[in-house]
Amino acid sequence: MKVFTSISQWQCFRETLEDRPIGFVPTMGALHEGHLSLVGASKAQNAVTVVSVFINPTQFDDKKDFEEYPADSRADLAQLEKAGVDFVLLPDAAQIYTDDYRFKVIEQDFSRLFCGAHRPGHFDGVLTVVMRLLNLVRPDHAYFGEKDYQQLQLIRDMVSAFFMPVRIVACETVREADGLAMSSRNRHLDARRRSQAATLYAALKRSRSADEARKKLVESGFDVDYVEDIENRRLAAARLGDTRLIDNVEI
Repeated sequence: MKVFTSISQWQCFRETLEDRPIGFVPTMGALHEGHLSLVGASKAQNAVTVVSVFINPTQFDDKKDFEEYPADSRADLAQLEKAGVDFVLLPDAAQIYTDDYRFKVIEQDFSRLFCGAHRPGHFDGVLTVVMRLLNLVRPDHAYFGEKDYQQLQLIRDMVSAFFMPVRIVACETVREADGLAMSSRNRHLDARRRSQAATLYAALKRSRSADEARKKLVESGFDVDYVEDIENRRLAAARLGDTRLIDNVEI
């Protein structure tokens, strides 16, 4: 596995990979089995798998949340090497945002709903960094988890709107034994709240309506941002203490 901390070095090297199918998994590190499932999907469909590890500052609406985001690049790289990743991009913010974030991608409809209504500017940062990373890697396929369902849909729409030659591949949410969706944020939960957290998936899955699911979550001690049904999905975001959890299920 080769690690690139320099974007310019990566861009030079990228020219040697022409005509080889490339899969790409963008991450913010703090890797878990959910991320590794995306790597597995990429390896199954491509000759080369590239992973980026970059904690993107522009998608955090809460500075404290950014500062407390778990970072352990040594552990992340060990997991990626064991998983058989070919190349890792490990840039810093100065290289990703050479323009100091003067230029950004803004979606003015779907991004204002659900998580976007509670996290102003969040999806501007997500879409902007994903576009930059896709332009750097130029993959044939890019892999995203269904847990971040709103993000997934926005990235699909962005790629379509800007005629970007990449296929966005959705991968199923990977869950703990009790149903909790795997997330780097789960490590912030103490034992009591970790036990409570499993209620999120159960409430979404077993309720007859979004309102019923919301009521169950409130009764279980969650501070609920939203529970909404859209097409064939039920989406939710709720907090336990300072930890914000999101999930969605097919309905």
